[in-house]
Amino acid sequence: MKFLVVGLGSMGKRRIRCLKALGYNQVFGFDTREDRRAEVEQNYKLETFTDFLMAINEAQPDALIISVPPDLHHQYIKQAITFSLPFFVEASVVDTDMELIKEKLAKKALVAAPSATLLFHPAIVIISQILNSGELGKISNVVLHSGQYLPDWHSYEKVNDYYVSNPITGGGREIVPFELTWVTKLFGFPKRVCGNFRKTIEIAGADTIDDTYNFLLDYENFLASITVDVVSRHATRRLMINGNKKQLIWDWDFNYIKLYDPETTSWEERTYIMEGAAIGYNQNIGENMYIEEIRCFVEAVEGKHHFVNSMEHDHKVLELLYAIEEADNSSVYVRFE
Repeated sequence: MKFLVVGLGSMGKRRIRCLKALGYNQVFGFDTREDRRAEVEQNYKLETFTDFLMAINEAQPDALIISVPPDLHHQYIKQAITFSLPFFVEASVVDTDMELIKEKLAKKALVAAPSATLLFHPAIVIISQILNSGELGKISNVVLHSGQYLPDWHSYEKVNDYYVSNPITGGGREIVPFELTWVTKLFGFPKRVCGNFRKTIEIAGADTIDDTYNFLLDYENFLASITVDVVSRHATRRLMINGNKKQLIWDWDFNYIKLYDPETTSWEERTYIMEGAAIGYNQNIGENMYIEEIRCFVEAVEGKHHFVNSMEHDHKVLELLYAIEEADNSSVYVRFE
C-alpha cells in the first residue's frame, strides 16, 4: 500500500515513523516548505513533493495521511474525496466546511478516519474495559486534568512559528477536543455544559491565545469536571472516577491504574506498558499509541473493521467545544442534547 503524508511538520514526521514501524516503505511526502522536505528526505529516505497534485499524479497513493495545521484540514479532506482516496486526518479544532464534507462522504464508500490517539493509549484501553465491565458501579463524578507547557511542545521552534499561536487553532483550545474525543467515547455526550476559558499567564509567542479551559459536563445522573491547559510546567494527565463500588485513579506518570476496593480496604494496581517516546518528546507520549492508531486506519482501509472514530463524532466533539465557549461568553449553562 502506498501513502502520501500531507504536511511534514512534527505530526507528519511522526506518521512517517508509524508507517515505517508497520513495515510500509512506499511512503511519500508533500509540504510547501523546503526545509521540511529536505529534513524528511535526509532522515527518512523518501521522495517528497512541493506540489500536491504532482504528488498525487506521480506517487499514485492508495491513502492520504493529512497532517497539516488544523485550519487547512478541510482543503485536503476535500481533495481526498475528489480523488476517492481513503484518508486519516489529525485532530482538529475547527469545523470549516464540515457539513459539506459529511454530505460528500455520505455519497461515497470511503474510509474517513479522524484522529483519536488517546483511545489507543494502553491506560485508556484498560479504563474503558473497567467501565464497560461495571466494576466501578454507578458513576457519580469524573475529574480530569490535562496540562502541558506550550513552549515544550516543539523545543526546536518558537511558539509563534506554528499554528498553536493562532487564537482559532491555539494550543489550549486544540487540546480540548483532543481530550473530549476519548472522554465522549467512554462516557458519551453530556446533556448540558458550562465552562470558562482564559489567557492566564504570559508565554512568549502565545500573546493572543487562551491557555486554560475549565468546564463541567452535566450528564444528569453524573458529572465530569475537566481542566485543560498549556501552562502546566510538568506535563500532566490525571483522572479520577468515583463509582459507588470502587474508585479509579490514573496518573500518566506511573504506568498503572489504581483501583480502591472498599470491601478489602486495599488498592489494586493494574499495570500497562508504555513504550518509548521519540527523541525530544515527553516520555509519557509513547510512539506505540500513534503506531496502533495508524495500524487501525490501515486495517480499516483493508476492510478488516471500521476505524474507531468518525467524521460525525469528530464534528459533534467540536460542537461541544463551541458549546463550552458559548457558556462562558453567555454566563449560562448551554444545553447540548
